[in-house]
Amino acid sequence: MKTSIFYAMLCALALALGLSSCQMSKSELKLEWQGDSLVVIHIANPPKYLLLPVEENAAESQVRLDTGGAADTDMDVRLAQKKVDYFVPFELPAEAKKATVRIDRIAQNALCWEQMKLSDTFDTVNTDRFRPVYHHTPLYGWMNDANGLVYKGGEYHLYFQYNPYGSIWGNMHWGHSVSKDLMHWEHRAPAIARDTLGHIFSGSSVVDVDNTSGYGEGTIVAFYTSASDKNGQIQCMAYSRDNGNTYTKYEKNPILTPFDGLKDFRDPKVFWYAPEKKWIMIVSADKEMCFYASRNLKDWTYLSVWGEGYGVQPRQFECPDMVQLPVDGNRSRMKWVMIVNVNPGCYFGGSATQYFVGDFDGTHFICDSPKETVKWLDWGKDHYAAVCFSNTGDRVIAVPWMSNWQYADVVPTRQFRSANALPRELTLYRQDGELYVSAIPVKEVQSLRKEMKDIPAFTVNADKEYPITPLLDNNKGAYELSMRFTVGTAGVMGFRLSNEKDEVVDVYFNLPERKFVMDRTKSGIVDFGCKSRPHALEAPDKRMSASINYIDDFALATWAPVVEAPSHSLDIFVDKCSVEIFLDGGRVAMTNLIFPNEPYNRISFYGKGGSYEVDGCKVYRLGM
Repeated sequence: MKTSIFYAMLCALALALGLSSCQMSKSELKLEWQGDSLVVIHIANPPKYLLLPVEENAAESQVRLDTGGAADTDMDVRLAQKKVDYFVPFELPAEAKKATVRIDRIAQNALCWEQMKLSDTFDTVNTDRFRPVYHHTPLYGWMNDANGLVYKGGEYHLYFQYNPYGSIWGNMHWGHSVSKDLMHWEHRAPAIARDTLGHIFSGSSVVDVDNTSGYGEGTIVAFYTSASDKNGQIQCMAYSRDNGNTYTKYEKNPILTPFDGLKDFRDPKVFWYAPEKKWIMIVSADKEMCFYASRNLKDWTYLSVWGEGYGVQPRQFECPDMVQLPVDGNRSRMKWVMIVNVNPGCYFGGSATQYFVGDFDGTHFICDSPKETVKWLDWGKDHYAAVCFSNTGDRVIAVPWMSNWQYADVVPTRQFRSANALPRELTLYRQDGELYVSAIPVKEVQSLRKEMKDIPAFTVNADKEYPITPLLDNNKGAYELSMRFTVGTAGVMGFRLSNEKDEVVDVYFNLPERKFVMDRTKSGIVDFGCKSRPHALEAPDKRMSASINYIDDFALATWAPVVEAPSHSLDIFVDKCSVEIFLDGGRVAMTNLIFPNEPYNRISFYGKGGSYEVDGCKVYRLGM
């Protein structure tokens, strides 16, 4: 490049960075082009951040903080070429005299050079109208699977798949949030960052109470998959001696590598098997689960494999978990439950969570049900990667990712993408000779109740609507509904949540077909999904059968089988971008995203073919 052109570009960048001229008094910056698409930025007296402008549809550039060390890692950032969608912070060394940032795969005439900024702050004030009021979200950027969930010292640690450099998937770190009550979350710095071994994929954490690892009693030990084209998917370990805030990666990583030729080998779940005083690791291995054992959390021995042909077909196993639950609350009768997240495989298309109930002898898992039996942990479209906290005693608490891989990166949010569904407490119950898992919101959710509106009992007659307007004064879109229906002569009984724009979520029982339905086809913004064919199941479990043709990925109705009963209870949790319904104490859970242009401020009950009773309805405003 000619010197005059380089000087002009340097001055333009200096002005964009808020500097008066190329004679920079506080932070001095110099661009050194080393070809048409590679630049090295030298920054003297750097502030805290280099703010990078992002254009989501742009190709990825590689941005690296260059220290000259072997651990320097490129981050993939979609730097703005023609427009700026938002900024992300790229952290510079604290209290350093200089910093060097290397950017590759970026044109010299790209818009990013005019928009880049140096700053000591990054504004994280919420600017997204669909950011939930009471669900966990990342402060900014992309989030998918919850992982490494662990409770210690009065704090719940929620780690999650995180991209700090954009609101679409990439640069997988373990993001980190902490709560004392599972409802109010404090955002902390990412705990485990992408490195030269690869992206930091999902995994688990345990509290090493007895110091089996040698890192000290009570150390939190984390297990994760490092993933890269070079190394494939390998299992790694890190440990934390400061209550889960920072982690030191094991110097001999990886601790486990896949069988020859196995591409999908990820998401290690580790738990303590008390009868034999050993640690067990489950790793998803394509369409099966592999079991390993260890005494010291570092050296692992292969035990067995399970899963070929079990559950929904075809599917890809991911994000396993393994917990013990009492049958009908009887702790003298315990069963093992293997939670298996599958993508694809959801009955309505995309990703979903199934589970298997059985026994584990320290080496093998033995499922109680035939291979073709399918049991869903949630019957909505937006419940995936559900895993449980470790070290919570008798409580088994699961946290799902609230989205679907069919459209997760195109939902109409921008500052952040994805939330977690409400934490759910899991129990086992028996029905028709089978054991099933129920899921109800943790009791801590009641702390969010700010005020209550009590709607007295009433009768719903056929073909007549019973509107209640307004649902709540000054409704901001975050509330809970609790109601019970007594079945009468109606063939259909249900209600609609709606707003002034006539956007609707329709919830109803189709009693002749024994179906419970949530319909979001007219719920608001629905046109970002594609049309595809879900994996049709002739019998997703013994209680239902259906066939499905091509449907819209987002604008659709989800449904679950219900047993015949004289009455049914519903708990419905509405937030700015979601509806979660728990039927009959969590025997059916259904989680769906919604994107209304205004909060739903009306509810209207209706029936078809007869009458039924609404035995009262309580409306709680929810807030932090």
